[in-house]
Amino acid sequence: MARSARSEGNTINGASSRSRTAAKSASRRGSKHRSRPGDDAGMIPVLARAVREIEGAAERGKVGPSNRTKFQVIALLMREERAHAKSDPDVSDAERAELLKRLDGVATILAKTAARDTSLIALLAEDAPVSDAARKLRRDMLMASGAELSPDELIIAVEAPTLAPVAEKQVVPKSVISRQLSNPFLAPDFSQPVAAKPATHRLANWELLEPLFRAFEYGSGGNVASMGLPEPSDADRRVPGGLELFHHQAEFVASAREGHRSYLLADEPGLGKTAQALLAASVTNSYPLLVVVPNVVKMNWAREVERWTPNKSATVIHGSGEDLDAYADVVIVNYDVLDRHVGWLRTLGFKGMVVDEAHFIKNRESQRSKHVLALAESIRALRPRALMIALTGTPLINTIEDFRAIWQFLGWIDGEKPTAELMAHLEENGLTPADFGFFAEARQTVIDMGIVRRKKLDVASNLPSKRIADLPVELDDDLGRSIRDAERELGARLRSRYLSLRASRTGAEIGEGHSEELMRMVARAELEESKASKSGDNVFTMLRRIGQAKAVLAADYTAQLARSVGKVVFFAKHIDVMDAAEETLARRGLTTVSIRGDQTAAFRQAQVDAFNNDPQVSVVVASLTAAGVGLNLQAASNVVLAELSWTSAEQTQAIDRVHRIGQAEPVTAWRIIAAQTIDAKIAELIDSKAGLAARALDGSDADIVDASEVQLEALVALLRDALGD
Repeated sequence: MARSARSEGNTINGASSRSRTAAKSASRRGSKHRSRPGDDAGMIPVLARAVREIEGAAERGKVGPSNRTKFQVIALLMREERAHAKSDPDVSDAERAELLKRLDGVATILAKTAARDTSLIALLAEDAPVSDAARKLRRDMLMASGAELSPDELIIAVEAPTLAPVAEKQVVPKSVISRQLSNPFLAPDFSQPVAAKPATHRLANWELLEPLFRAFEYGSGGNVASMGLPEPSDADRRVPGGLELFHHQAEFVASAREGHRSYLLADEPGLGKTAQALLAASVTNSYPLLVVVPNVVKMNWAREVERWTPNKSATVIHGSGEDLDAYADVVIVNYDVLDRHVGWLRTLGFKGMVVDEAHFIKNRESQRSKHVLALAESIRALRPRALMIALTGTPLINTIEDFRAIWQFLGWIDGEKPTAELMAHLEENGLTPADFGFFAEARQTVIDMGIVRRKKLDVASNLPSKRIADLPVELDDDLGRSIRDAERELGARLRSRYLSLRASRTGAEIGEGHSEELMRMVARAELEESKASKSGDNVFTMLRRIGQAKAVLAADYTAQLARSVGKVVFFAKHIDVMDAAEETLARRGLTTVSIRGDQTAAFRQAQVDAFNNDPQVSVVVASLTAAGVGLNLQAASNVVLAELSWTSAEQTQAIDRVHRIGQAEPVTAWRIIAAQTIDAKIAELIDSKAGLAARALDGSDADIVDASEVQLEALVALLRDALGD
């Protein structure tokens, strides 16, 4: 190895004429980095000597801190030298080829060194933190090369020390190392134009994000939030034999083929968003493509790649990525292991990124959201025209703020304000938030950035109908009686608090009758205590007990359905409810499979396949959280909801595992409701309010309600009953 290094070093150093060429190139960079008179060494020999020192250290054992710093500085200067060599108009083609060849020699030694100590690979990332020591070493190496530095470059300001991010979980699979060896450095794509910053005038000092969010929150008089899409050509409809593409899917593919590159694809669940994303990547040649998904669907994504784009390969990251194929066209990773792989994923040169169930990143402070946003930013930095698609049938769960992280992923905002492209379009509108008509114009401007929302009723009229049927059940056993007792006790507690609060107010403050404001204050205080409490009777523990009480009744009804109409999907929120249901169904002689959150992706996919394909399997008992997104369970046309969700969005997602493209029969969802309990009130609340997405994206004028609002209203209803209203 040492002999090889010396040989390569000779190639790198070259003859004196080559050194003079390097020095001449360095002198052409401009006033900052001119060679000193009489010094014809140039930068490349300095890099060659330094990289051989690191190589020797790696041969002797683990690379120490000082050589790690040197490794990073060499990588930084390599990028600078390569960029100068490619962009300098005064360098002839022959000189440029010679310089790049010598830089490749340095790159080869760097890559081989990184292969010996894989922890060095993280230092190759463009966003790797640069320490004060690294900045000083960079200055010293520039001076050694003969560069003339400005006063600002000569003085290295020492910054206050910051804690480095925890990186114990970071891994670099062997397949990635192999790819790094073949292509250790990724040059920026200068062929893709970067949008110039707009000259802001009217909007320069305006806060814009809140008005943009409100533009969606207020709705738009029945207008669905969907950008205009072109009429698809025959090329856009071309799919592998045996598959069919719906017109709305082909429209999306046509839009990508015509040049659009960022989308919030928010079609209702079941309208084939996965196929649309994969075909858009195909027509735009956005490979390698990164796909970030929930664990429950990552194996299904690999199948869909093979199904819709059989000429492209897919690899799925499991655990530490031992079986990863870093050369695959599509890399699929689930949110749960993203923290272990985010470092090397930035180095793979993706041309596109898809985030499935994008509402998973709504909390921008969560680690998975930060990793997703950082990856998106690194992809755009290298390829400004990368294909970026956020997929979710329910982009808004609780508040309009759920848009923020998705828009940031797509590059429309930086988290706090619009980015250059969106700002330019807003400027073109000629309005400010104080002007009449701003909200409608701003809403449409954001929609035109790439929001695509189609409803089943509009684009898949041949899809069978869907209905929700409630089955009230009486909880007349000991558990049922204890639940009703607990509800009465909770109502009495709320009543006591309300009367105490009312007594502390004057008559002028509360007026005649019961005060709605005071009731909501009491209910809100109870809700906050319930969320913080780990024990005792509260609205959450009562719902769990109601679920336990309904489990056998719901399973019995499921068994009846299975014997009369065929396969059934049984959904529950809690593991003990699922356990009780499976035991009951087994006693009834039915074969079941289970989908839970603690299963591996491969096992879960096997369970789905068994349900869809094995005629002996009658029921799938599924977790609302683990199986409520992404899965195709259309072998059934009947769904039993043994426990209620707090939001209509979660309920809809679960039902649409069955009511989706490929379904040939009308779908019925049977909600098991515990009569004369808070269960029934919650069902009414969910049904009486439209979802946030319906207002923001579908143009509905219905009131908005989120999970916390339903919980609050349920407690207010209990208090009213206790007060005798």
